[in-house]
Amino acid sequence: MAHSLARCLSLSRSLRATPSVSRTTKASFSMSFAVQQRRKRHAVDTSKRGRRTNSVLEDDLEEIWDHFEDSADTMDSPTAGHILLQNERQMLHYMRLIEHEMPKLVAYRKHFVPPSANKPLIVRSIHYQGEEHPAALKRVIVAPVDALPLKNEAALHKFILLAGPRWSPVPHTDAGVSGNAIWGNGYIKIACEDFPKASMNLKWASDTLGKLVAEANNSAESFADIPIDVRHLLAKVRKSKKGDHRGNRPFSRTTIHDFPEEWLPSPLSLQ
Repeated sequence: MAHSLARCLSLSRSLRATPSVSRTTKASFSMSFAVQQRRKRHAVDTSKRGRRTNSVLEDDLEEIWDHFEDSADTMDSPTAGHILLQNERQMLHYMRLIEHEMPKLVAYRKHFVPPSANKPLIVRSIHYQGEEHPAALKRVIVAPVDALPLKNEAALHKFILLAGPRWSPVPHTDAGVSGNAIWGNGYIKIACEDFPKASMNLKWASDTLGKLVAEANNSAESFADIPIDVRHLLAKVRKSKKGDHRGNRPFSRTTIHDFPEEWLPSPLSLQ
């Protein structure tokens, strides 16, 4: 019994002496060269000292700092350096364009001419500066109804009926109409993005507006007894929840003339 116990103790001491060497040899086939070298160095240090004094994380941090401090082993800039250089190149590219190419655009300068009454259409488009986007093909035209070639009041009434929800008594938010413009009989807005080219979408919207005007001027059928449908306007006002559904605000702009005269102070009280 004593002989067997002494033999087990001697065997355990021999196994405890080199634990890291056996683990390194067993797992060396699945590790990189750098990890193997570090494991070998740790194994030698462990065999000399009997135990390790630093954790694996501390040894990794020491190797990282050695890599940054030793400039002789650094053959290239890190990723952050390449990103910084690329941003500098891009900025210099646009600076060269501003310096050398922008002055050439003076040859294409045109004087601004205000649109005449014969051209009432407002064309709106979206451009993404060269980036492909489905909305870049969309074209929207807006025109005041009073500027369209309608014959009489009956044609005007018929045109508004044919326009349906595309007609609004106030300028649309994105129509490009000045806030000081007179509302008159409202505005019509037609948009198209069904065709693969922007010019085709603009042509369809323009042709549709022309067909509406031609049909409104056709006096073969009269729609004088049909009231104008304003449900789309009331639904839009209710959806915005700004209180404009009260009174006649959707169809009449509130001005200083709507202020009650009996509320005005008398000249004597001002003295």
